[in-house]
Amino acid sequence: MWLGGRSWLPVLGQVCSSLRCLAFARTWGACRGPMAERLSTGAEAASGLGAPAQQNGDAGGDARGEQPPGHPEPVGSEVEAVSGDAKQPSGNGERAPAAAPGPGKRKKRRGAVGERIVPPPKKRRAGVSFGDEHFAETSYYFEGGLRKVRPYYFDFRTYCKGRWVGHSLLHVFGTEFRAQPLAYYEAAVRAGRLHLNEEPVQDLSIVLKDNDFLRNTVHRHEPPVTAEPIRLLAENEDVVVVDKPSSIPVHPCGRFRHNTVIFILGKEHQLKELHPLHRLDRLTSGVLMFAKTAAVSERIHEQVRDRQLEKEYVCRVAGEFPAEEVTCKEPILVVSYKVGVCRVDPQGKACESVFQRLSYNGHSSVVRCRPLTGRTHQIRVHLQFLGHPILNDPIYNSAAWGPSRGRGGHIPKTDEELLRDLVAEHQAKQSLDVLDLCGGDLCPGPPDSTAPSSELSKDCLEEMAASAQKMDGAVEAVPQDLDGVPMASGKATRTDVVNQETDPLCSECRRVPQDPSPQDLVMFLHALRYKGPDFEYHSPMPAWARDDWQEH
Repeated sequence: MWLGGRSWLPVLGQVCSSLRCLAFARTWGACRGPMAERLSTGAEAASGLGAPAQQNGDAGGDARGEQPPGHPEPVGSEVEAVSGDAKQPSGNGERAPAAAPGPGKRKKRRGAVGERIVPPPKKRRAGVSFGDEHFAETSYYFEGGLRKVRPYYFDFRTYCKGRWVGHSLLHVFGTEFRAQPLAYYEAAVRAGRLHLNEEPVQDLSIVLKDNDFLRNTVHRHEPPVTAEPIRLLAENEDVVVVDKPSSIPVHPCGRFRHNTVIFILGKEHQLKELHPLHRLDRLTSGVLMFAKTAAVSERIHEQVRDRQLEKEYVCRVAGEFPAEEVTCKEPILVVSYKVGVCRVDPQGKACESVFQRLSYNGHSSVVRCRPLTGRTHQIRVHLQFLGHPILNDPIYNSAAWGPSRGRGGHIPKTDEELLRDLVAEHQAKQSLDVLDLCGGDLCPGPPDSTAPSSELSKDCLEEMAASAQKMDGAVEAVPQDLDGVPMASGKATRTDVVNQETDPLCSECRRVPQDPSPQDLVMFLHALRYKGPDFEYHSPMPAWARDDWQEH
């Protein structure tokens, strides 16, 4: 019997062979999906189907991104468009069998017959910066000492946010983007300006799903900046160093895109694919460094993390600053990310600044500043706390802080009252751009989950800021005849392509904004020196810091 049992050994061998084949088939089925996707992605990239993502949207330390006037846009830079050619179920109701998902991949959800299928989001391609196609969107012109941007059409793009899922577009626009009335969005639909997954939106009642991709074509106006040129201080194979004029943002943010250092260097100096190594506030002037490669950027950022860099600023402050060196170590808390306001608070982040008076003219003092940490508005907040705010600081030398203007941290009002009064002051001066309150930031909506608790009850502030869109000299926010805007036929094109400086839906085209004077765009804070282990760059002392400067 034992010997007779040897007859089933060949059968056992065949069974083992079959099991090995089955295991191989399963392994191949699991990895075939990712491999096919990689091949497809490579082919698409080679054919140029994917729109390049932007890399130079953030310089580290500025949480803002481009925001449309009342339109959805992700923080940071543009998002790659999603093609709308998802496969639909066949007409007879049969569904193709779903392929096995690869490791780490979500299984595609198949809806019922006729249900709208949402394509999966495309991956953003890292390392692609602004290029000629972006620079060619519009052009500059100069008037009254100001650099101005000709109005242009622009696509704001975003994926559906989690809190929008299950809500209609009508609900989202009505609750989160109230800077424009619903009539505007209805007219934008008729004009073919709104796209969902690259298909024109036909009805604002459509319900949003996870991974939905929105594209909104708007007519964009940018605030003017100073006409002073950006001067090159140094350039080599590793870095570009410039002397940034006041009023020009480093990179696209808020309403600024072409009127930024990144775009001006690309358009006028052919300096592209730059990596900002640090940032300066829009109103701050002085030394600004860019790396030419990611490797150089990482090396210098590592020096920043290791505290190997020295920064030196100069400013002109109110009153007679003490003659001896002053060190301030007061912690700083962000009051509002949207409005861009900070104050000294025990719950804030630790920081340290060292100040030394250079001169005093009987009314104001020139002070050298060495920030040993890099908190937002650190120099400005510490000088306010010391009772010597920057002479023309539009935020921290404002009467909105109370009689003592924040000296010693004494602020006799709540954060909400402070923000309300700051907005009211700059609304009266028609200078809300100073607070970076513009575009999408004016729109009330659910607070950011990362914002501090003081940000949670500011609907009144946002409503007040939004009302600034209807100041003296402005006409109705939208045309009276929006209902008469014709429905776009086929694939919608931008209105008045030949002359894109005017647009029938654009409220900005119907306003006559008051230009600031070049002097209004200068704040007396200047980055004088930037020093590392193997480099040191200086910029000239500004005119307002000289001994012979006269106050007007």
